[in-house]
This record gives sequence, structure tokens and C-alpha cells, in this order.
Amino acid sequence: MITLLSELNHWHWLAFGLCLLAVELLGTAGYFLWLGISALIVGMIVSFLPISWQLQWMSFASFSLITTWLWWRKQLSTDKKDDAHRELNQKDKQLIGKTSVVEQDVEGGQFRLALGDTTWTAECDTPLRAGTRVKVVEVNGIVVKVEPV
Repeated sequence: MITLLSELNHWHWLAFGLCLLAVELLGTAGYFLWLGISALIVGMIVSFLPISWQLQWMSFASFSLITTWLWWRKQLSTDKKDDAHRELNQKDKQLIGKTSVVEQDVEGGQFRLALGDTTWTAECDTPLRAGTRVKVVEVNGIVVKVEPV
């Protein structure tokens, strides 16, 4: 086994990288992409610098960790930006702009407001009379801020 490992050259790494990229085409959602790219990088390095098989595998492991971590960081920041604009499964963002009718007179401050199939703690700075239509303008946790329409 050691003799096989000691005979590794750049062609082996390039072929290994291309095989990993081919496996990625089967739909592994990016898991083998960065491993394949790392193997190709090691193949390029080995074609210019003769390094031992131990250093080749350590380089492959290091490049795999680095490229995967960089991709994860980029994907995480992209997902956070996308989630800021997405309303799916974010009840608070879906409530903004909804209207409802106040059921009882409110002096101002906090009160209960029916929105959809549930009631929310609502907050308004102005006094409201029963039957006044209000619109949700902001959501802070479990408290909705409303304004008269």
C-alpha cells in the first residue's frame, strides 16, 4: 500500500479530482464539488513541485477544509441576505400591511387585536374607537404596531 501511495503523481490527482466532480454531477448539492476542486489543486501543485505522498494528502485535506469553509461562509451570508427579503414561513413579515377592525375602545397603548385566526398584542399611540380599521405597520416579537387607516 505504501508503494502505491508513494507512486502518486499529478495525473492521479487530476483523475481523482475529475472523478469527484463527476460524482458531484449526480446531485450531491456541492459536497463533492470542493473536494474535487481541492484534488485538482493538489494535482496542479504536484505537477510543478515533487512533494511526498504524505504532504500531498495533507494538502488535499487542508484545501478541502479551506474551500468547504469558504463556501459555507459565503452561502451563510447569502442565505441571511435572502431571508431578509423572503416572507415565506415568516409570520411577522406576512402581517405587515394587514388590516383589522378594533373590537372595543382603546385609550392608546397595548390591547388585543384579532388578525387572521389568532389574536395579537397590538400597540397604538392614538386612541381608537370600536369599529376603527387599523393597519399593521411593524412587528416587534409578539407585539404588532398598528395605525388607523
